[in-house]
Order: sequence, then C-alpha cells, then structure tokens
Amino acid sequence: MQGKLYWTWLLRRRVRAGRKCISKELRELIFRLVAENSTWGAPRIYGELKMLGFDLSERTVLRWMRRARRCPEPAKQWAAFLSSHREAVAAMDFFTVPTLTFGVLYCFFLIAHDRRRILQCQVTGHPTSAWVIQQLREAFPYDSAPGCMIFDRGPQFNNEVIETVKRFGIQPKRTSFRSPWQKGYASHCTSWVRCAMTLSTIRRLDSLTPCAFCGGLLPGCSNRQSFLSL
Repeated sequence: MQGKLYWTWLLRRRVRAGRKCISKELRELIFRLVAENSTWGAPRIYGELKMLGFDLSERTVLRWMRRARRCPEPAKQWAAFLSSHREAVAAMDFFTVPTLTFGVLYCFFLIAHDRRRILQCQVTGHPTSAWVIQQLREAFPYDSAPGCMIFDRGPQFNNEVIETVKRFGIQPKRTSFRSPWQKGYASHCTSWVRCAMTLSTIRRLDSLTPCAFCGGLLPGCSNRQSFLSL
C-alpha cells in the first residue's frame, strides 16, 4: 500500500527536466548589455554577470546574446559606405573547392567594387600569409592600388598581410565576426562561383578552378550576367 502511494505521488509530482530557465529580468539585462556595449563578447558579459551574483554559464549567455535585437543603423551606414565609395573599394577572400580526388583547393580572389572586376585569381593547396602577400604584389603593380581593402578575419590575413596592405597605401578594413555580408560583392561572387564550379566538376574529370572562375566572367555568360545584376 505504501509503495502504491509513493509511486502515485511520484507520478503526480511534476519535475521540470533540462536546463534551468533564467528569469525575464536576467534576459533583459543581457539584452541591455549587448545593446550598450557592442564590442563586448560572451566572456566579458558572463564575467560581469558573475560579479553581480548571477549563476549561469557562458554558453547560456552566448545563446541569449544571439537572440538580442541589433541596432540597424551600423548596417545601414556600412551599406552606404560601400555604395558611396565603391570606386575606391576592393575586397579579397578565400573559398574552398573539393576535387574529384577528395582534396581541397583554396581559391583566392580580389574583386574591385567599381566595375566588379576580378583583379586577381589564384589557387593553392596550402594558403599562407606569404602567398597572399605575393598575390597582392601581382594584383597592384605601378601604384594601381585602391583606397580601401575589405577582408574577413581568416587566419591567412594576419598582421603581416595588414602591414603589406598599409605599405601599398591601402586602408585595411576587417569585417566583423560571422558577417560575410560586409564584404559586399565578394560574398555574392563566392556563391555563384561555387555553383559554376559544381557544374564544371560534373562535366570534367578534374578540377579546373581557374578556368571555371575566369570562364564565368566571359561576355555573354549567364553566370556573369546574373552576378552583374546583383
């Protein structure tokens, strides 16, 4: 009888499983810290909350930071900057291409924002900062460098690359974390080149990244027209 009563009580008792929910006030505090301190990351906000006596993990802070509302003004200002100064803006980026032999090629390209021209396109299996610097020297001979260079936070674009960009008289601009849209036309170029490479790899028995990349820019090509219409 006692055992039956115990199991009945246990079944009726509602025990909440999973992570402990944080209060609405704590969520609002995280959103406020994100809004007022745009340069703070999850470790900094987690440390501030721990000093205030809140018991939660850094992973929880990061999860709620991603849900915080962002101010649209910085994005509008950056888009206006790209539109107003596109004659003096260039961007560089990497993307990977798998081969039929299960290898990976790293394609580096430089694109000018004024006419969306590909200034440099090379492929390597082992990208390094020295290799990137050499590509910059080949892309901008005889004082033909633009005024501003946009690139992401990849490991190849280290301090040596930044110093080389400055020696060319170019102002380096690094994008924010997980913000490929800040590279402008470079992000669109990466998308349609991958689609073109998929078709090229199907038609051929080997990977021809430079041919497919440059071929997509030939006059009359549908990929080129779709890219220029972005």
